Amino acid sequence: MARLGFDDPAGAERLLAEAGPAVTAELLDDLGTTADPGLALRGLLALITGAEHEGEAAALATALATDPTVRERLLAVLGVSSALADHLARHPSHWRALRAESDDPKPPPDTPPDAAPAPRVASGTEPADVKTANTEARPPAGPDAALTDAALTDAALTDAALADAALTDAVPGGAGDAARGELLRAVGADPDADEPVARDASTATLVALRVAYRRRVLMLAGRDLTGELDVAEVAATLADLASAALTAGLAVARAEVPGHETCRLAVIGMGKCGGRELNYVSDVDVIFVAEARDGRPEDAALRAATRLAAATMRACSASTPEGALWEVDAALRPEGKAGPLVRTLASHRAYYERWAKTWEYQALLKARPVAGDAELGTRYTASMGPIVWHAAEGVSFVEDVQAMRRRVEADLNRRTAEAGRQLKLGPGGLRDVEFAVQLLQLVHGRSDESLRARGTLDALAALSHGGYVGRDDAAALASAYRFLRRVEHLVQLHRLRRTHLVPDDPADLRRLGRALGLRTDPVGEFTALWRRHAREVRRIHEKLFYRPLLRAVARLPEEEARLTPDAARARLVALGYRDPAGALRHLQALTAGMSRRAAIQRTLLPVMLGWFADAPDPDGGLLGFRQVSDALGTTPWYLRLLRDDVTVADRMAHVLGASRYATDLLLRAPEAVAMLGRDSELRPRPVEALRTEALAAVRRRTGGVSAEDAVSAVRAVRRRELFRVSVADLLGTLDPGAVGEALTDITAVTIEAALDAAAGKVEAERRGPLPTAMAIVAMGRFGGHELGYGSDADVMFVHDPLPGADERDAASAASAVAEELRRLLALPAADPPLAVDPDLRPEGKAGPLVRSLASYAAYYARWSEPWESQALLRADPLVGDPALRDRFREVIDPVRWPEDGVHEDAVRQIRRLKARMESERLPRGVDRRLHLKLGPGGLSDVEWVAQLIQLRHAHEIPALRTTRTLAALDAAVGARLLDPSDATELAEAWRLATRIRAAIVLVRGRPSDLLPTDHHLERSAVAQVLGYPAAGDLLEDYHRHARRARAVVERAFYGAS
Repeated sequence: MARLGFDDPAGAERLLAEAGPAVTAELLDDLGTTADPGLALRGLLALITGAEHEGEAAALATALATDPTVRERLLAVLGVSSALADHLARHPSHWRALRAESDDPKPPPDTPPDAAPAPRVASGTEPADVKTANTEARPPAGPDAALTDAALTDAALTDAALADAALTDAVPGGAGDAARGELLRAVGADPDADEPVARDASTATLVALRVAYRRRVLMLAGRDLTGELDVAEVAATLADLASAALTAGLAVARAEVPGHETCRLAVIGMGKCGGRELNYVSDVDVIFVAEARDGRPEDAALRAATRLAAATMRACSASTPEGALWEVDAALRPEGKAGPLVRTLASHRAYYERWAKTWEYQALLKARPVAGDAELGTRYTASMGPIVWHAAEGVSFVEDVQAMRRRVEADLNRRTAEAGRQLKLGPGGLRDVEFAVQLLQLVHGRSDESLRARGTLDALAALSHGGYVGRDDAAALASAYRFLRRVEHLVQLHRLRRTHLVPDDPADLRRLGRALGLRTDPVGEFTALWRRHAREVRRIHEKLFYRPLLRAVARLPEEEARLTPDAARARLVALGYRDPAGALRHLQALTAGMSRRAAIQRTLLPVMLGWFADAPDPDGGLLGFRQVSDALGTTPWYLRLLRDDVTVADRMAHVLGASRYATDLLLRAPEAVAMLGRDSELRPRPVEALRTEALAAVRRRTGGVSAEDAVSAVRAVRRRELFRVSVADLLGTLDPGAVGEALTDITAVTIEAALDAAAGKVEAERRGPLPTAMAIVAMGRFGGHELGYGSDADVMFVHDPLPGADERDAASAASAVAEELRRLLALPAADPPLAVDPDLRPEGKAGPLVRSLASYAAYYARWSEPWESQALLRADPLVGDPALRDRFREVIDPVRWPEDGVHEDAVRQIRRLKARMESERLPRGVDRRLHLKLGPGGLSDVEWVAQLIQLRHAHEIPALRTTRTLAALDAAVGARLLDPSDATELAEAWRLATRIRAAIVLVRGRPSDLLPTDHHLERSAVAQVLGYPAAGDLLEDYHRHARRARAVVERAFYGAS
């Protein structure tokens, strides 16, 4: 028994002993050829038992002994499907459906709806390209075949247009007619009636419908599992069977709904049903379209049609003792589940012309009349067709398509436990093939009518024939698609349940493998074959849209058809490239010729073009890639690195396509691309390592090297480190706090090295050492270690004359150093600017640029205002003489953390100042809700709450003595000065505003405190960099956080109850 393939030989022996002579030796050998001999044996014995009760035993035994067709089909079904075995046990006579004389003809290219044959076109206009097998018939080519807007009203559809639509929607004859007749008779309806009506809508009638339907499924499965039909024919037959079931369901509905004769109702198949590529168990997607019969009020007719549609859905979906057929899903209708179930044709058209989104046009690609009023259904498809093929002209087409792709992948990522087993949504799954084909149809189908096929395989063949998809790629995708659909059918047949998951149980995998003809190692061979197909689909899918573009610009001889220039431009536009002509020029420049460089680029670019297309700025990404390649193309390591390390190429495409800021940095130092290959290279470097490198660059100023050259070397270090941090930020490996710390370290090191260079130059000019010690105090966001990419470096300069030095001479020397430092850092350069802003010093711009330590002490003791105490909360002496930095802290600590806290008068002044800032400092005409810094719930709000708490309580709570905002909030919570939930709201709002500010600079290359709302592309780019599905989601999230933070500010800062 084990040799025959039984997984439980002992159990099989017991069953055979109980069966007696019913299972012959020959039959036992045949059982061993099935996918699961044990399952087949159990099903056969249950059928024999049922046959004995129903008087079918003798006929069944004779057929098993003498009819090889019945035996092969029956055992194949029993070895795969326990659900059909159960059906046979309940209805033993249905084994007769497996006889050869019961066979329907193979399914034709298309199947008619509930109607007579379609009208023929006028004599002499028979189109020459109508296919006769395994393809959709297509309307005649030429612009005149499409209906004009005027002709597409309900009243003005021409006979020629209806004939064109009929060619694609109705081909008489075939399995669909036989199934329709059988299912209508099962519910007591006359198949020859114009509008069949069932005997009633009772449970018994619904049971009869299900029994007849499963008999047809059994008949189909027998031919499917013995290889008599290919997977496309099986899917088409299942769609025709669903059409027949909907027709019977509509007949039942007519018996239930009084007044049904007042309306005409057409059922439009969508999705896999419309495309005639249905699964064994699947939701059947439909749309209902209705109109009143002549002389009947439209409102009453629509109410009757709505009841009729709902009853049709119930007839198919209701649970009975024989189960349900499948769910009828009308969610693809205009407005989805929120819209009316039934609309008139005029209402459908008005919706699609005005409101429809790209995914709704994509869904219409497969729309086909499947039941009900044939003439109305044909008019529907004739009316919708031209609208579909103009979808790519919509202003939101590209954004919608990219959002759809991201949504599919994001949805899959949320179900990672199933992702690896998904036949439909997994990487390299059916959805990858279907989405790609439908997108290319939408892009090119407007100008090339040969692409207007509903079925995936037919459309793929047409795309290949026209040069829109490479011939080898199309063949590989078709092969993988057929395999995946075959596996999907087998998985669903087992229990007749809707599933797209490959099982993980070894016994189930073994049955799958054997059903596919894999007998040596069914589990291992199946798993390897499935993974290979999935990898191939994913590999091709990543290049599918782009490889033909390279052939379009290549000057190499090829046998395959190529994209025309217009088609290449159309594809680039649809994929997000706003300057398709420029993109094609870049592609030609990168891939022209027979050089090794061009060959490697032709390998890289199909994938990288896809990554650019997924980025916010595809054109900028491709241009940047060309510029970097031009700069590094002759270096041996560059292209080899991209070719051999996919991580580098992926990250490079992401950075170039997302960030003008990072791209500019890379273009000034292209060799920095090497750091993209290692995660360790994308971590901020320790500040001590940066300081050592920067100061070494300055102190190499020997042999006449100028201070300008020394600072230029330091700025090169800064440029490289800014690129490192910006890439890590774009890749999501740094949080806002880590970004702020890293940028602060880079700025501090740059200023320290510039101070060293400036001091050296002044000393050279004075021909002697400086007579004073100097330090630089970081203020504002610099002192808070919260710098952004576009932040100025707020500083104060302090000096302390050396013992015995003349104070005036020391002050003059210190001023000269400070001025030289500012000059050196302000010299024109291609780097992002580093503005050193000393305006927070005592007396502001009116005060001296540099003060002595004693002068600071005197000023703060006598003249300091509350706002200056507040500003000192973020003072951190980061640069210069260590001892002087410590002494400066001793001077300012009592000012910013006063004993017993600030008095109430100062608190009132601070609150008044804050209120005045909110009303006066915002730029005129700006929506204050969109200002990230000064708007309600913005950065300033959060920081002033923390700072007021510090001014009041830091003298007694050491943890509050910090320059960092979030650390101050945490300390306030720890001291029970701030409610934890309030602190959370403030911190989340601060982090989000900080992230948005950073993203704006990364995307635009320049800073802004305003949420981008006017510029559509920038707004979308910022949202995408931050990981939001759409710009509206970003705006909504920011407003929500800001609103909550402002509520805390009103309580914690202004004292509102």
